[in-house]
Amino acid sequence: MRPLDYFATHPLFRLEEFTNVHQAGKRLKPGSSLASVKQHIRAGNLLHIRRGIYAVVPRGQRSDGVVVDPYVLAGKLAPDAVVAYHGALQFHGKAHSLTRRVPFLTATRTKAFAFRGTEFVPVPVPPPLRALPRMGGGILERPRDGTTVRVTSLERTLVDVLDAPRHGGGWEEIWRSLESVEFFDLDAVIDYAFKLESAVAVAKVGFYLEQHREELMVEDQHLERLRERAPRRPMYLERGKREPGKLVSGWNLVVPERVLHRSWAEVA
Repeated sequence: MRPLDYFATHPLFRLEEFTNVHQAGKRLKPGSSLASVKQHIRAGNLLHIRRGIYAVVPRGQRSDGVVVDPYVLAGKLAPDAVVAYHGALQFHGKAHSLTRRVPFLTATRTKAFAFRGTEFVPVPVPPPLRALPRMGGGILERPRDGTTVRVTSLERTLVDVLDAPRHGGGWEEIWRSLESVEFFDLDAVIDYAFKLESAVAVAKVGFYLEQHREELMVEDQHLERLRERAPRRPMYLERGKREPGKLVSGWNLVVPERVLHRSWAEVA
């Protein structure tokens, strides 16, 4: 395939993706694909975003005017990148507030990266999930801007933001965002929560579902499954933050009053 033909159908790509197609069935030197990419950067056909990542410059446009989809870019920042946490809520159109911060899961070592005012934050795959297929599951592939973006499902995202609220935008943002979701596959939520091997994470999910029992059609069996794996002693809602609150005995969670009573709704 000629480079320009590849660029016509791949508005954003990693060098290795281009190389696999460019050199398929040909006897080319190892560096020939990179040399071709550099040639097209000089010709104004490509924008170099980060090492090994390029965006196509449409004919008649300047490189500084190219619109780069942040979710597509996040998915290219590591070979295994998955848009997750608040980034997934935004992708699915369920975030209460839009931010210019996109967390993504990856098992590879990569640094945070900023591009045109948006911060892309790599989050390591939790240890219990690293040996599991597809990082523990709950990963969707969705078409976007001529490519496919890997993003966590709403069920996995619910558990992930409760487990790591710093990547969900804080408790008010998490509650307001999740409350915009009309339906969850509750069995999928619970099955994934168990994979994290964290009693606190299980209790958070149980507490949230109990708070939204009527809206989400949560049944006793769902809560009982979770309660069996709740902590045996009181734990704080957020690791590292011993914020005063009330003990919710059914889950052995110390929950801040503002979260327990959703006080932000009173001033909305």
